[in-house]
Formats: sequence, structure tokens, C-alpha cells
Amino acid sequence: QVQLVESGGGLVQAGESLRLSCVASGSIIIINAMGWYRQAPGNEREMVAIITSAGTTTYADSVKARFTISRDNAKNTVYLQMNPLKPEDTGVYYCAGNVRSSRSFARDYWGQGTQVTVSS
Repeated sequence: QVQLVESGGGLVQAGESLRLSCVASGSIIIINAMGWYRQAPGNEREMVAIITSAGTTTYADSVKARFTISRDNAKNTVYLQMNPLKPEDTGVYYCAGNVRSSRSFARDYWGQGTQVTVSS
């Protein structure tokens, strides 16, 4: 089994920064793309940023030039540096990874989410 666990969320003021982390563990053979998604109350879940195993990145237009996604393949970890934060960035942030494990072909796994709240 594979688990993804996020950390680093919290309550901050507009203009401040946060760094989210997500660690994948379990019977991992290889991790392909990893990404961050978010969901605000009443809204659908949306893609924030994705990074491939080769390091190619994709960002939602709303976070370009403010957020940076990175990964440490040796640690099976993906990060999201968010700066500066805006109130509209508020939501639950989910980590996702496309993982091939010893028990299954490559499939998507999701973390439990971490709350980010930005006050104005």
C-alpha cells in the first residue's frame, strides 16, 4: 500500500508565505508525476501545480509566479512554496502522486489534505 501525507498548512495573513510538504511511503517502486490540488468551500477541486519525475512543471494561471513546486526523489517528497499568499488561495490542499508499487501498476494516490487559510 502507498500513503501520501501532507503537512505545512495553517493560518496566515495575505502577503505571507507557507511551504507545504508531502511524503509518499509504502511499497513504492517508482513515483511518476506528483502534484498539488486545492478545494475551496463550494468549489470543485482544482489543479494547482504538477511536477513530472523529470522535473517539468505546470501551474494554474492563478498561482504562476507566486507558487513553486519542487520534489526530492530520494525522499519521495514533493513541496509547494507559496508566496505571496492571497485570500483566494484559501482551501484544503491535497497532494497527489502517480505511483507504481509492488502491489499494483501505476495509479493515482491522494493525501488526506491540509488546510490553508489566508486572512485579508
